[in-house]
Parts: sequence; structure tokens; C-alpha cells
Amino acid sequence: MTPGKWITRWTERRHRGLEAEQVEETAVLQRMESGSADLVFLRIPEEGFRRPEGLHAIALYLEQPVVAAPKDHPVAAFEEVDLADLSGENLMEAAELGGTAMALEVVASGAGLLILPMPVARVHSRRDIISRPVHGVAGTRIAVVWREAAEDPDIEEFIGIVRGRTANSSRQPSAQGEPSKTRKSTARGKAGAGSTSGRTAAGRTAGGKAAGRSRNSNPDKAGKSRRRPGKGRG
Repeated sequence: MTPGKWITRWTERRHRGLEAEQVEETAVLQRMESGSADLVFLRIPEEGFRRPEGLHAIALYLEQPVVAAPKDHPVAAFEEVDLADLSGENLMEAAELGGTAMALEVVASGAGLLILPMPVARVHSRRDIISRPVHGVAGTRIAVVWREAAEDPDIEEFIGIVRGRTANSSRQPSAQGEPSKTRKSTARGKAGAGSTSGRTAAGRTAGGKAAGRSRNSNPDKAGKSRRRPGKGRG
């Protein structure tokens, strides 16, 4: 994911830089536990996420799933597809192939298809692969996570920005004239997202780290039919 707009607003209000770092998605919560990150962005299931003990978590936006396929695959002729339309296809798991980048190499070879979040597909876009929105598959969300015990106005400011509070909000430390501390404040976008080849991005204030990379990706719709593959074909 890409938390750039939030980092910019934080910097303008706190008058200090924020350091962002992209880390492997599986290591994001470890960074929180070790104290090397104050705030992270985490990719979570659309439903059924259980907040880790001792952490605050706020679910943010929903990510659109897409199917990645070779450029000459039949799905290229359509704007979007249903999961049922992909029956009979070899649907692969990125984790089983060593990560998203490696999985897309396999997709480009024609050995199978890959379903992944649209921002991740955007980060790993390549000319020999196309992606189309796919319906009927569980989605993912980006969440912002920080420690319950944290009492830092820098972190409070960043959380308020992510939640859409303006600089004049009475709940923002910057509006209350509170001094910024030199403690860490992290943010995970690949979006940054987190990630985001199965990654998340982290950011932190002078001395801290965060994770997150997220990008919006719009499929190329020019000249594409809205009909589903396998439907109405003789």
C-alpha cells in the first residue's frame, strides 16, 4: 500500500519527517512486538479478523480482488469475471510459489492463474500479464494497527489523519498545541499497503518504523466486453 498522502499530512502538522519502510507481510506484527515499529498497516481478511491482544486495530478500505492471467488468455476479452467462470483453470497460491513475484512468473508462463488484491497486482504489473476484477471471492482490507499502551501524540496525530480528522479537529494533538516527541511512529503502504507483493509497508517518525504499500489499479477497460468468459459462446 502507499501511505504517502497520510505521511505528507503528518509531516505538515508535526514539522518533522516520518520514515516509512516496506516489510514482508508475515513480519509486520513481529515488528510491533519487538518495538521497532510504532504503527503498521496490515492486510486482513474482509471478514473474520481477530485483533491481536494488546493492539488497537482499525479496518480501513476494502481491496478489490483481481485475477492475473497471461496477456493472451481468454479473460483478456472481458472487463470482469466471476469466480465460477474460472472453473477448470489452475488457480495458484502465491505463498506456495515463493511469493507474488515468483507466482506471476509462473502465470506469465501459462501454467495457471493467480487471484490477488488489485493494489498488489498494480505493484507487480508487467506487460505479459493482464488482470481483471473477479467476483465471488473473499476480499481483503487494509487495517492500521498500534499498541494499546502507546501514549504518544505523534501516533495519535497519524491515527487521526488516517481516520480523516482535519488539522482543526479538537481531537488532534496538533490542534491542541502538544509538543511532538522524538519517538517512533510507523505506517505499513506497498500502500503501501502493504504490500505489496504479499507485503506491507511500515513508516515511522524520526527513529521509528512502519509498514504499508497500497496502490489503486484500474483495469484497462477499453474495448472490452462486459460479458463473462464462457457465456454466450458457441
